[in-house]
Amino acid sequence: MSVAIMGAGLSGLACAITLEKQGIKPTIFEKRSRVGDRFINGEVTFSLLNRPIKDEIKFLKDKFDISLMPTAMMQNLVMHTKNEVGSLNGDMGYMNVRGRHENSYENQLREQVKSEIVFNSRFEYEQLCKEFEYVVLATGDGGYSTKLGNYRCDFTVAIKGSTVTGNFIKNKAEVWFNYDIIPKGYAWLIPFSEKEANLVIAYPEYPKNIKLDINEMWEKFYNLACNDLNQNLIITDSFEISKYMIGICDKVVLDNTYFVGNCFGAISPGVGFGQITSILSGIYSAYDICKIGKYEELSKPLFNNYSRSLTLRRFFESLNDENLDVFARSLDAKFLDGLIDKVISNKSNIDFLEILTPTMKIWNKLKS
Repeated sequence: MSVAIMGAGLSGLACAITLEKQGIKPTIFEKRSRVGDRFINGEVTFSLLNRPIKDEIKFLKDKFDISLMPTAMMQNLVMHTKNEVGSLNGDMGYMNVRGRHENSYENQLREQVKSEIVFNSRFEYEQLCKEFEYVVLATGDGGYSTKLGNYRCDFTVAIKGSTVTGNFIKNKAEVWFNYDIIPKGYAWLIPFSEKEANLVIAYPEYPKNIKLDINEMWEKFYNLACNDLNQNLIITDSFEISKYMIGICDKVVLDNTYFVGNCFGAISPGVGFGQITSILSGIYSAYDICKIGKYEELSKPLFNNYSRSLTLRRFFESLNDENLDVFARSLDAKFLDGLIDKVISNKSNIDFLEILTPTMKIWNKLKS
């Protein structure tokens, strides 16, 4: 059986590891010079967004024998709004690093792959289709899915970020919702060591936002972040992305082609991360190729999570700064504080997002 995997990111490598466990050695084609050849950035996984999975790292190890070592358990999330600050506490998920960093998830998965990786590849999908029995598209965006008429783009985003040095607590992340500065978007700071962190702004590219100057927006936010954190963050590396598609494929399999990772639609519209979905889509595609399970069935929870996350994104966009202030203030309210912390914990069995989705849909419809 011959299998080509286009892309040596999370989903492509997870697919390769799973195929190898079933005695199949795929060939991986990567257009860059090495695994993780991209800017370094910190990310988080929210257990609340991956239900029914509670502990993502334990789940991947116990069920699929895939090992990942995060930088820290996320135990504190501070939410900054225009006039308020609130916090969530407890074991909410994991913090990790991506990209060129030696401990990135990409490099950790690379250590578990035995198959050949063809770096600096110039092979196109059409050529691989002719030469291989199966092709797994794991190229990191929805480009190929769109070309094949198999992708629904819900919106595009602009992202600008930097690696910054300062003094950080490894299990503490910060998020900002301030629509005066970042309309309908948000920003975050995620440490990947006690001295380095990722500082990022992201916003949907709706017509009003397209007119904005991302550099001016960044400057305002950077000054705000330095003030809120009471330290002078030193920028050591920067990156900028525009017109990045957030969407999902219509079908996970077309003939001999499998769509995984961001070709599938792994990025969560609500919070912007998608590591677990990427990895699972790679595993599930390998299961289908090996006749262990049907990718269409296995991926149904991933589609469901995307849909709920999109509702969450529309909900956030329907709020204004005053609404966001109320939300942040409620996180530390005497009655709600402990209850919210328990619900979002990765020890909780409550699928809070599923419970709230119908209400958010009604709210979104009224606001629209």
